[in-house]
Amino acid sequence: MSQEKKQWGAIIIMIALFAMIAFVTNLCTPMATIIKNQGEISNVLAQIGNYGNFVAYLIMGIPAGMLISKYGYKKTALIGLFVGIVGILIQWYSGQLDAKENLGLVFGVYLIGAFIAGLCMCILNCVVNPMLNLLGGGGNKGNQLIQVGGVFNSTAAVACYILMGALIADASKAKISDATPALMIALAIFVVAFIVILMTKIEEPKQAPVKLDLIKGAMSHRHFALGALAIFLYMGIEVGVPNFVQQYLIADNIPASTVGMLVAVYWFMMLIGRFVGASIGNKVSSRAMITTVSSVTIILVLFGMFAPTDVLVSFPGVDWGKLEMIWQEIPVGIFAFLLVGLCTSVMWGAIFNMAVEGLGKYTAIASGIFMTMVFGCAVMMFIQASVADMTDYITSFWVVVFCAAYLLFYALVGSRVTKREE
Repeated sequence: MSQEKKQWGAIIIMIALFAMIAFVTNLCTPMATIIKNQGEISNVLAQIGNYGNFVAYLIMGIPAGMLISKYGYKKTALIGLFVGIVGILIQWYSGQLDAKENLGLVFGVYLIGAFIAGLCMCILNCVVNPMLNLLGGGGNKGNQLIQVGGVFNSTAAVACYILMGALIADASKAKISDATPALMIALAIFVVAFIVILMTKIEEPKQAPVKLDLIKGAMSHRHFALGALAIFLYMGIEVGVPNFVQQYLIADNIPASTVGMLVAVYWFMMLIGRFVGASIGNKVSSRAMITTVSSVTIILVLFGMFAPTDVLVSFPGVDWGKLEMIWQEIPVGIFAFLLVGLCTSVMWGAIFNMAVEGLGKYTAIASGIFMTMVFGCAVMMFIQASVADMTDYITSFWVVVFCAAYLLFYALVGSRVTKREE
């Protein structure tokens, strides 16, 4: 019984970290709109926060695995939280600088802060995902527990967008300094999490040394190598859809408070999907999940791109100044984009579950490689932003279609395990 209680304590801590990761990471999307207000900024440059945040995964993925190997999950989480506190403070400081006097300096400081915060997110992700999979027992049950963590992850993401809409009345005119309340909330979350984890006893499995020469062994498994690419492209779907929906709505002069509520719907859809995923995760295979949701994603995105813009649906929002409900009409195609959240809800956990199947001694280094591939978000954001600059926001969603098509291929063909380690 004592062991069981200790196990549940670890599960609760990991799920709490999962939620915190979402809150801080999702600040990058509303911040992209704010960044555009600093001057004549392109869509490519506006994504500077996402670049810094997710490129950090490229740098920190393997080292994070080594930290876990040397210090264990708890100490590694504490290291990550300390790094996150530093990153948030630097982002806050960038808002105190005068953008009119030296826009380049403001961008440079903000980018450094976003990068350091990204290092933290990478470290925490390396702790949370394998720990939840392990605590769940691997296989379908491990996938199920990751989906449960995803429920809280999505809840925090919804809270982030609603909170930003409430704190910043007009994002189309806001400056980085206007995001100070949100950054201070994120800072407080980091500090509280640090104290709670420091005071909590977590039973951990012994870690085998992580050696770089194991990378070749992990990548020799075809299904893992293709799974790593799947995560790279998946990030383009999860972050690209809400990000460019927000940019489109702001450009369409829809009030920021309503936009915050609208984009929060995407993450609320992820919340619903993760509830479903958690409830059926021990009965439905990861392969079946990805096959279904990638197919539906392609259908929804294509519908959103080609649906007539004069067909509108009314959507609720909140006027935070007057504290009253308002209704905003948006194209039905935009609503289809928001429904993609139902599909992305189970993608991460299911891809991770399939990719590490049968890796044996390579599982630890594989987790680090997996986290490294999250930097695909920065690459895909750059590509989609470039397409948006050359064409328009709606056309840029062809990038999302391509990513979803690859996930369908991975589920049907690429995820088949051809060899297993003892």
